[in-house]
Amino acid sequence: MNSFQELEVWKSCRDLRVMVWNMVKTLPSEEKYRLTDQMIRSSRSVTTQIAEGFGRFHFQENIQYCRVSRGSLYELIDHLTVALDSKYIDDKVFNEIYEKISHCLKLLNGYINYLIKAKEKSS
Repeated sequence: MNSFQELEVWKSCRDLRVMVWNMVKTLPSEEKYRLTDQMIRSSRSVTTQIAEGFGRFHFQENIQYCRVSRGSLYELIDHLTVALDSKYIDDKVFNEIYEKISHCLKLLNGYINYLIKAKEKSS
Protein backbone atom coordinates (compact mmCIF):
# COMPACT_ATOMS: atom_id res chain seq x y z
CA MET A 1 0.00 0.00 0.00
CA ASN A 2 1.25 3.44 -0.91
CA SER A 3 -1.41 5.45 0.92
CA PHE A 4 -3.82 5.12 3.82
CA GLN A 5 -6.51 6.06 1.29
CA GLU A 6 -6.11 2.61 -0.25
CA LEU A 7 -7.06 0.86 3.00
CA GLU A 8 -10.56 -0.64 2.98
CA VAL A 9 -10.92 0.22 6.65
CA TRP A 10 -10.18 3.89 5.98
CA LYS A 11 -12.63 3.96 3.05
CA SER A 12 -15.39 2.42 5.16
CA CYS A 13 -14.72 4.80 8.04
CA ARG A 14 -14.79 7.70 5.59
CA ASP A 15 -18.25 6.59 4.49
CA LEU A 16 -19.27 6.47 8.15
CA ARG A 17 -17.97 10.00 8.67
CA VAL A 18 -20.16 11.21 5.79
CA MET A 19 -23.19 9.37 7.23
CA VAL A 20 -22.64 11.05 10.58
CA TRP A 21 -22.17 14.45 8.97
CA ASN A 22 -25.47 14.10 7.12
CA MET A 23 -27.30 12.85 10.21
CA VAL A 24 -26.12 15.62 12.56
CA LYS A 25 -27.63 18.20 10.22
CA THR A 26 -31.02 16.97 11.47
CA LEU A 27 -30.21 17.47 15.16
CA PRO A 28 -31.74 20.46 17.01
CA SER A 29 -29.78 23.70 16.85
CA GLU A 30 -29.31 23.74 20.64
CA GLU A 31 -27.13 20.63 20.21
CA LYS A 32 -24.79 22.38 17.73
CA TYR A 33 -21.98 22.88 20.24
CA ARG A 34 -22.74 19.78 22.27
CA LEU A 35 -23.82 16.49 20.74
CA THR A 36 -23.41 17.55 17.12
CA ASP A 37 -19.87 18.75 17.69
CA GLN A 38 -18.93 15.62 19.65
CA MET A 39 -20.29 13.31 16.95
CA ILE A 40 -18.44 15.15 14.21
CA ARG A 41 -15.20 15.13 16.21
CA SER A 42 -15.35 11.42 17.04
CA SER A 43 -16.22 10.43 13.47
CA ARG A 44 -13.33 12.54 12.15
CA SER A 45 -10.99 11.08 14.74
CA VAL A 46 -11.62 7.58 13.40
CA THR A 47 -10.17 8.29 9.95
CA THR A 48 -7.56 10.73 11.24
CA GLN A 49 -6.03 8.15 13.59
CA ILE A 50 -5.89 5.51 10.84
CA ALA A 51 -4.13 8.00 8.56
CA GLU A 52 -1.69 9.14 11.23
CA GLY A 53 -0.85 5.58 12.24
CA PHE A 54 -0.20 4.66 8.61
CA GLY A 55 2.28 7.51 8.37
CA ARG A 56 4.30 6.36 11.39
CA PHE A 57 5.99 3.48 9.53
CA HIS A 58 6.43 1.44 12.72
CA PHE A 59 4.01 -1.39 13.38
CA GLN A 60 3.58 -0.73 17.10
CA GLU A 61 2.85 2.96 16.60
CA ASN A 62 0.41 2.16 13.80
CA ILE A 63 -1.32 -0.39 16.04
CA GLN A 64 -1.64 2.16 18.84
CA TYR A 65 -3.19 4.77 16.55
CA CYS A 66 -5.63 2.16 15.27
CA ARG A 67 -6.59 1.38 18.86
CA VAL A 68 -7.32 5.07 19.42
CA SER A 69 -9.43 4.97 16.26
CA ARG A 70 -11.33 1.99 17.67
CA GLY A 71 -11.96 3.97 20.85
CA SER A 72 -13.42 6.78 18.78
CA LEU A 73 -15.81 4.32 17.14
CA TYR A 74 -17.04 3.24 20.57
CA GLU A 75 -17.35 6.89 21.59
CA LEU A 76 -19.48 7.44 18.50
CA ILE A 77 -21.76 4.56 19.53
CA ASP A 78 -22.36 6.29 22.85
CA HIS A 79 -23.13 9.63 21.17
CA LEU A 80 -25.48 7.83 18.79
CA THR A 81 -27.23 6.26 21.77
CA VAL A 82 -27.65 9.70 23.34
CA ALA A 83 -29.25 10.94 20.11
CA LEU A 84 -31.64 7.97 20.17
CA ASP A 85 -32.48 8.35 23.87
CA SER A 86 -33.11 12.07 23.34
CA LYS A 87 -35.49 11.20 20.48
CA TYR A 88 -33.37 13.18 18.01
CA ILE A 89 -33.14 10.13 15.75
CA ASP A 90 -35.37 7.13 15.30
CA ASP A 91 -34.52 3.42 15.49
CA LYS A 92 -34.05 3.20 11.72
CA VAL A 93 -31.37 5.91 11.62
CA PHE A 94 -29.75 4.51 14.75
CA ASN A 95 -29.59 1.00 13.30
CA GLU A 96 -28.21 2.16 9.93
CA ILE A 97 -25.35 4.04 11.54
CA TYR A 98 -24.78 1.39 14.21
CA GLU A 99 -24.46 -1.29 11.51
CA LYS A 100 -21.91 0.86 9.68
CA ILE A 101 -19.95 1.37 12.90
CA SER A 102 -20.02 -2.39 13.53
CA HIS A 103 -18.69 -3.02 10.03
CA CYS A 104 -15.93 -0.46 10.58
CA LEU A 105 -15.01 -2.14 13.88
CA LYS A 106 -14.68 -5.51 12.16
CA LEU A 107 -12.45 -4.05 9.47
CA LEU A 108 -10.38 -2.14 12.00
CA ASN A 109 -9.91 -5.18 14.23
CA GLY A 110 -8.83 -7.16 11.16
CA TYR A 111 -6.34 -4.45 10.24
CA ILE A 112 -4.97 -4.37 13.79
CA ASN A 113 -4.54 -8.16 13.72
CA TYR A 114 -2.76 -7.89 10.37
CA LEU A 115 -0.39 -5.28 11.83
CA ILE A 116 0.30 -7.42 14.90
CA LYS A 117 1.19 -10.40 12.68
CA ALA A 118 3.34 -8.23 10.42
CA LYS A 119 5.15 -6.89 13.47
CA GLU A 120 5.83 -10.42 14.72
CA LYS A 121 7.17 -11.48 11.32
CA SER A 122 9.54 -8.52 11.18
CA SER A 123 11.06 -9.27 14.59
